[in-house]
Amino acid sequence: MAVVKVENVKKSYSKTVILDHITLEVESSQILGLIGPSGAGKTTLVKVILGMEKVDEGNVEIFNTKIPNLKLLDSIGYMAQSDALYEELTGRENLEFFGKIYGLKKDKLRERIEYTSALVDLKEHLNKRVSKYSGGMKRRLSLALALLQDPKVLVLDEPTVGIDPKLRYSIWQELKKLKESGKTIIVTTHVMDEAEKCDKLALINNGKVLAMGSSEKLKEEFKAASIEEIFLMYN
Repeated sequence: MAVVKVENVKKSYSKTVILDHITLEVESSQILGLIGPSGAGKTTLVKVILGMEKVDEGNVEIFNTKIPNLKLLDSIGYMAQSDALYEELTGRENLEFFGKIYGLKKDKLRERIEYTSALVDLKEHLNKRVSKYSGGMKRRLSLALALLQDPKVLVLDEPTVGIDPKLRYSIWQELKKLKESGKTIIVTTHVMDEAEKCDKLALINNGKVLAMGSSEKLKEEFKAASIEEIFLMYN
């Protein structure tokens, strides 16, 4: 069953077309990777899926409900490219603040903070002010926030930028477990070994989906030895 449906979406800024009649679907228990060069339209597409940007044409549905829809916000976890954190607060205080906004009860919130902070390897740093965090630590806290309310749909825009390879591996192991538990995950990435871990890839350039399918299907279609080779054709 398609959890996320993007149908014939067009989005322009002034006279510049950013998304040119894009159509795609993401099923339950699936990771969709959005790949393509910088400026291809990936982040705009993510914002359209979340209802953060209005479209000129077409529509987006999540769980057969047209986006934007405030009632769906609790079901969607979002990690943006830029970190939106309260730097004067500690990591724990950030998690507690957003957890209360999500309506998590005290025991559930404590449980989710324990889980998410362990996943991103921040447990020992939760009592530090975020202003003292490195760039990589801020990315890890942003990922913890995206996972905090145990969302059914995860939308992650360059989630592992600035994160060391060992932790990046463990995060992707957890994303795989989340997928297997029934989560739907959309991720943008420039890291080609991450792209290979996705069930399905959408290659985007100049606001258009040039190809879509598994990594093996794309390699066959482009007669390429790797996803990186395909990526470099458009970068």
